[in-house]
Amino acid sequence: MNNIAANLERIRATLPAGVELVAVSKFHPVEALRQAYDAGQRIFGESRVQELTAKVPQMPADVRWHFIGHLQTNKVRQLIGLTSLIESVDSERLLELIDRASAERGVVTRVLMQVHVAAEETKFGFSPDELADYFAARRYESLQATHLCGIMGMATNTDDAARVQADFEAIASLHARIKAMCPDLRGFDTISMGMSDDYLLAVRAGSTLVRVGTAIFGPRQY
Repeated sequence: MNNIAANLERIRATLPAGVELVAVSKFHPVEALRQAYDAGQRIFGESRVQELTAKVPQMPADVRWHFIGHLQTNKVRQLIGLTSLIESVDSERLLELIDRASAERGVVTRVLMQVHVAAEETKFGFSPDELADYFAARRYESLQATHLCGIMGMATNTDDAARVQADFEAIASLHARIKAMCPDLRGFDTISMGMSDDYLLAVRAGSTLVRVGTAIFGPRQY
């Protein structure tokens, strides 16, 4: 049986102070999440709205839920008010829908802007230039009920550690560029990058939030 508590302890021991751990719990049963919770884990990441909404009432109220998957526009309203952070805002249209739905619900939704630097075309996100243009034009000033907390990205799925490292450095560099360009941004401090196989490289490049699933829970249970 997978020893979730031991896995968490081992991973936490490798993380510097200031780097938070998201336990990617998608496709894993609530029983596994409860084991992680009992071992002190409080941030869990889900990638499907239906699965997240089903798990929320089955877990303690102090759990902080991160949505980390591609968010379909027709699912936005179901998610508002349930998350601590939506990490995967990959278009201005999606951001505007989140903002509008949050204002209607009377809540402020915390989000990360997803940037695409990986080689795979299947991954979602803004290109670095698109995201830089968004901030340079200060279009974020129109947001009323959304707090931009930083950026999220994934490295290319490859065994080439140099390529992975370069991808992470590109994400961190973009984050620094945005902060320099928009010094009025408050709380834009999160760089979410790094997963089970590459989170140590991500931390070396400046990640402040790592998303680890398999190394905690074992293989996904579909």
